[in-house]
Amino acid sequence: MIRLVISNQTNPYLNIAVENYLLSLPETEAVTMYLWKNHRTVVIGQNQNPFAECNVDLLESEGGYLMRRKTGGGAVYHDQGNLNFSFVAPKSLYDQTKQFSVLQQAVGQFGLYTEVSGRNDVLCRDHEGAMRKFSGNAFNKNRYQDLHHGTILIKGNIDDLQRYLLVKPAKLHKHGVESVRSRVVNLSELADITSENIVMPLIGSFEKVYGEKAELLDFSALCKKEEVVKLASEFASDEWRLGRWRSFQSQKTAQFSWGGVEMSLDVDQTKGVITSVQIATDSLSVSISELAEQILTGGSIHQAPDMPLSVSEEEKAMLQDIFSLVY
Repeated sequence: MIRLVISNQTNPYLNIAVENYLLSLPETEAVTMYLWKNHRTVVIGQNQNPFAECNVDLLESEGGYLMRRKTGGGAVYHDQGNLNFSFVAPKSLYDQTKQFSVLQQAVGQFGLYTEVSGRNDVLCRDHEGAMRKFSGNAFNKNRYQDLHHGTILIKGNIDDLQRYLLVKPAKLHKHGVESVRSRVVNLSELADITSENIVMPLIGSFEKVYGEKAELLDFSALCKKEEVVKLASEFASDEWRLGRWRSFQSQKTAQFSWGGVEMSLDVDQTKGVITSVQIATDSLSVSISELAEQILTGGSIHQAPDMPLSVSEEEKAMLQDIFSLVY
């Protein structure tokens, strides 16, 4: 079974609340595609420092929103010229190849060539033959279902994106470019695509890839559910959006092959002990920063901690990179 949900609202907290409600359902047989738009919103990853990623004061003074999602990855900009998509599927039916294919086939109907780059970007060939990013994706595993969501850049305001997002020079250097503008592309620059006329191709490719007709769920009815109302309030709260970052000052930053890291820590100088630590990262691993914080807090500032036996080799390498900022 496949299902379709199409939002009729542009409030980011409500839209992401519906997404998280869908993800919480103990579903075992249905794959859901959810399409939604946000009004002028900077979306940051679960473990990111909002003040290092976004000009929060400027954004909010101009009627925009700061929203923190529950997946890893970096900051992205949404406006109504773009379209967001979510795939929610039980673990037995979750298939990133199929999910990316839905997106690629829909864009391909406009005569454009696309390819998936790494784990989380989709690129499109521009008029000069260069491959440029038009979709950033992030992923999350829940108790019952898994999530794959992303943004399709169609006719977003790149000037606003550059004004609101604070992209670190190290990240730009890593990609061999000089500005955000050279890294991304609006699909409307390459073909006659709008955030409205791409909806039917997405629905068509969704049904084609999965080989069946999609059942349409009522978005307005979902918004009235008590769970959704509660989730929307939580996502809008300063506690979730800003966390403790207002009281921290960044001390260490670095860019590794797996993502950027920004670390803030307090040290009891008399005892040589780390009393508190907070780590922001755009890594796709949402657990690595919490794990590093747990290991470092209460430890000696003079000697690196032992590596937990339970971590994977990939996690071990990431932790070693993080620890190198302290020791």
